[in-house]
Amino acid sequence: MSPSAEWSVLVADDEPAARRGVRQLLCAFPEFAVVAECRDGAEVLTALDRTRPDVVFLDVQMPGIDGFEVIRRRSSERMPAVVFLTAYDEFALPAFEAQALDYLVKPVAEARFAATMKRLARLLRAPSAPEPRIVVPTTRGATVLSVREIDWIEACDNYARLWSGTRSYLLRESLGRLEARVRAHGFVRAHRRALVRLGGVRELKEANDGAFIALLGSGARIHVSRRQRAAFVAAVRAHAT
Repeated sequence: MSPSAEWSVLVADDEPAARRGVRQLLCAFPEFAVVAECRDGAEVLTALDRTRPDVVFLDVQMPGIDGFEVIRRRSSERMPAVVFLTAYDEFALPAFEAQALDYLVKPVAEARFAATMKRLARLLRAPSAPEPRIVVPTTRGATVLSVREIDWIEACDNYARLWSGTRSYLLRESLGRLEARVRAHGFVRAHRRALVRLGGVRELKEANDGAFIALLGSGARIHVSRRQRAAFVAAVRAHAT
């Protein structure tokens, strides 16, 4: 790895020309250095432990173990920043569900690659881990929400409804599973069927009927149950300090 490089890169693609293409594009970004190349998923899993790269450019379709299976076997929490490479655009939704930073369709244009590298540098210079993103299917494809865009989440039968300002999105996932994904990013239970992002709370007040209400910056008024009240207030105060 070059002394001038800040971050290490693993390039995984079963096509030598594709790997060479990524290397050539990376020449314009000397702060990134390629430390390993892999032809299939089995090699990637071995190289990740051996080289511990900061970034992996990961082909979706590889012999044996594909790119998605690499992440499943290693877990997204133990992966470096992932940029998927593919000749097809049909894998975009599962790529973002796998917490990929970006999704590049080959052949990659220089301007598109530069935008990805800018995002990578910003991510790697950040003092903390990136916030998870939640992919919500829509009638026109999918919407990708970062957790900080979500004000609160409510249970809705077999779905969860994610509120971002006055807009809402339905996701076929239980509130319990969503809570496990977002709890570390400032979400707490307001009551049995609602999660609230602490950063969105602007005021706590007691209504005339004795009910305890969290007022959000979006204008939403969320009831806080008696059972959750003490923990909720403590979490809001801790977040504010």
